[in-house]
Parts: sequence; C-alpha cells; structure tokens
Amino acid sequence: MTHDEKELEANGPPEKSPGSLFPELVPVESHVNAAEDEESSSGHEEQQAGDEVIYDRFSRRKKRAFVAILSFCAILSPISSTGSLTAVPDIAAAFHTTGSVINISNGLYTAAMGLSAFLWGSLSTLAGRRLVLLSSVISFFAFSLGTALSPNLAAFFAFRTLSGFGGTGLLVTGPGCIGDLYKPTERGTAMGWFSSGVLVGPALGPLLGGAIVTYVSWRDIYWLQVAMSGLASILAIFLIPETIHRKRWDSIPKEDRMRETLRTMNPLKLLSLFRYSNIALVSIASSSLVWNMYSFLVPIVYVINPRLGLTTPLQSGLFYLAPGCGYLLGTFFGGRWADRVVKEWVRKRNGYRKPEDRMRSAAPWMGIGIPVCMLIYGWCLEYDKGGIPVIAIVMFAQGFCQLMVFPSVNTYCLDVMPSRAAEVTAANYLMRYIFGAAGSAVVLPAVEKIGIGAFTTISAGFVALACGGMLLVIHDKVPYVYKEIENA
Repeated sequence: MTHDEKELEANGPPEKSPGSLFPELVPVESHVNAAEDEESSSGHEEQQAGDEVIYDRFSRRKKRAFVAILSFCAILSPISSTGSLTAVPDIAAAFHTTGSVINISNGLYTAAMGLSAFLWGSLSTLAGRRLVLLSSVISFFAFSLGTALSPNLAAFFAFRTLSGFGGTGLLVTGPGCIGDLYKPTERGTAMGWFSSGVLVGPALGPLLGGAIVTYVSWRDIYWLQVAMSGLASILAIFLIPETIHRKRWDSIPKEDRMRETLRTMNPLKLLSLFRYSNIALVSIASSSLVWNMYSFLVPIVYVINPRLGLTTPLQSGLFYLAPGCGYLLGTFFGGRWADRVVKEWVRKRNGYRKPEDRMRSAAPWMGIGIPVCMLIYGWCLEYDKGGIPVIAIVMFAQGFCQLMVFPSVNTYCLDVMPSRAAEVTAANYLMRYIFGAAGSAVVLPAVEKIGIGAFTTISAGFVALACGGMLLVIHDKVPYVYKEIENA
C-alpha cells in the first residue's frame, strides 16, 4: 500500500470545500528520482485528484469546443510573429527605413513573447485561467489596433512589442486549461490540436501577408489581425469558463493578496524552476525546436527567392504552405501517438505512469527526422540542387516532424508538476521564445557569412544535442527532484 493510500485509509476521502461540487485536491508532496521508490510519484496523480471527478466537470463535447477556441487563440500571436516577413520591404518603404530595421521589430516581438511569460504563467496559477485569457486576448486586440494605425516607426515598434507581450498569455493559458480539463493519459491528443495552432500560425502568417501585400496595403495584415483577435475576444468572453481546479487566491486573505501577487510574479521565482535539470533539459529541447523553426522560416524570402527565381511576396509566401501542411497533418498523429505510447508504458509497468513516458514518442522524430530534413534543405539550397520539389518535400516533412514532437514536450510541462503546470509552461515559453528571437536575429547575418548549408548544419546539430538531453531525462540519467513544489 502506498503512502497516499494509507493516508486516505486513515483520514477518509477528501472533504468537499464549501460551495463546491468537487472534492478538494489532496496536497501530496512526492520526492522521487531514479533511485527512489516510484510508488509515490505522479503515477498516482489521478487517484490523488479526487478520484478523477475533477476531469468530469464538463462533457466531452464542451471540452472539444474549449480546445477549439483555445487553439484559435493560440494562432494569433505566432501568426503575427511572421505575418510581416513577406511585407518587410513595403513596411520599410512606408517608414523610410531599411528591411534590417523592420526585422528588429520582429525580434523584439518574439523577445517580448518570451519575457512576458513569467507574468502570465504566475498570474494564471494565482488568479485563474479565465482572468489571464481575457486580459491577454483583449490587450492583444488593442495593441494590434495600435499597430495597424501606427503613424510612424516609433509607434510601430512600440505597438509591435506590446502585442508580443499581450499575446503570450494565450499560449501559456491554453496548456493550463487542457491540464485542468483532461486526464494525463488524454492530454496528448488535446495538446496536439493546441500545438497545431501554435505552429500553423508562423507558417500561415507569411502566406497571408504575401497575399495581402501583393494586392492591398501592408496595414491590412494588421487589420486582419485585429479582426481575428476581436473574434477570439468574443469567443473567450462568452464561451470559456474558469477551468482551474483551485485558485491560490482563494486560500489567501484579501489583505495579503497584493503582496502575494507581487511575490508570485517575481521573475526569479519562475527562473528558479530551471534548477530542476529535467525541466531545464526539456525546455532546452523545445527551445531548439523554436530556434530551428524561426531560423527555418525567416530567411525563406531571402534564400529561396533568388535561387528559384521567385519575384512576388505571394510566390514566396506559397512556400510557407509546405511546412504549414506538415504541421496540419502532424496534428492528427502527434498527440494521439504520444497518448498511445503513454498507455503502452503504463501497461508494461502494471498501471504505473511516468510523465517522461510520452517523450519516448518524440525522440526519433526530433533526434533523426528534423536534423535530416534540415541538412537536406540547407545543402540542396547551398548547391542549388533538387529544385522546388525537393525543397517543398523536406519543408513539409520538417513541419510534420515538429508536430510529432511538440505535443509530447508541451504535455510534459503539465504532467511533471501538475499544481504549477502554468508556471512550468511559462518557464518553457520564456526559454523557447528567447531562443526564437535569437534565431530570428542571427539567421540572415549568419547565412550571408557562412552560407545556408553551414547554418542549417549548426541548427540540426543543436536539435540533435537537445534531443540527447531529453533522452537523459527519459532514461533517468540526470539527477533531479521529482516532486510537487509549492513554494519554490
């Protein structure tokens, strides 16, 4: 009999809190690593969580509707991060500057996405998902409106950066809501759909931007963004309920809430999660994917156009369809495959589940698939071999491989520390978008200096090494504390 079962036998089932239909979660601290007794780990998370009743508050149909809305919200910020790539020359001409200066605004946008993660993640755990979701989507709408109306370069930079700050809350809140709604063995599929929104956005943005700037003004890119975020705001306000199982605010006296809020949103508190090597290594793994994605997408206009003779933004924008279609196809397989692998390993262990199990489904795609695609892509372009068919095929395959990886990595953030899932997710986004900003900033100068083949080789090596770190976590080869941390 496990420690948790003995405690339940001695104390009886958890009591319902006043005014609640659902039993309180049993706060259980678990200290487990590779050498310790695994029986007290999150393999029994479902039993600790009120016999799974917390996951049955909403019908299956409602859950799917929530995930669909959250996935639509997840498109907004990523699509904006790349939507202007094919319109950079037009924006630069409008503000009487250069394309390099406008690209800085894209880097600032991506950096703001990463740096704002500590605010949204901590606030989500403290005050609930709905408050963060509504604050984020409404602020993104307002700042997108400011970008569309920007009268000068300074205003454009300011509103672009603020849009990145506001949009990150949509990315952080979505996984938290999915963790609230679904049991661990079901989360992968839901996270697959959510991840498709996060990844299709960067691929769809340049295509839409290229079509818009070919026929109308570059400002219409941001007016489309205003319309989409306005629709998302309406859907979130009227259709998304509070999903968190228990807000930390509810256990804090009103007079202490402001002090606790400031303490919780201390960025050092979020950064402290990286002292756990499993969280750090998995965050590096996801960051390598985002580095790879942005360094893969950003230079398409500059690298592919001259080699393949493309002359209009729409023509180069069509090339983004290839990875976008790969992301969409991966949506149908990545999350489901991860859930299947988890269930298979649970069966092998006679019912015991480890959060690391689902990352086993991602390792081959990340360690082999993505690096091979990057090498073929880079060196075919370097030596002008294969033409459009080979380039399009490897772009599609690379997109598919990413969607076979991201659901597992994202869901691990929910599983490894359930009571602080939004904060772990925020820490992950903090690191990944800092790497994404770095990739966006260095790719063009690096390609000009060392060539596209050498740069994609560096990126492929980074992804492969990061996958090696993830494998160390999967096989318990790194020392870490595997527990619920309430006051880290």
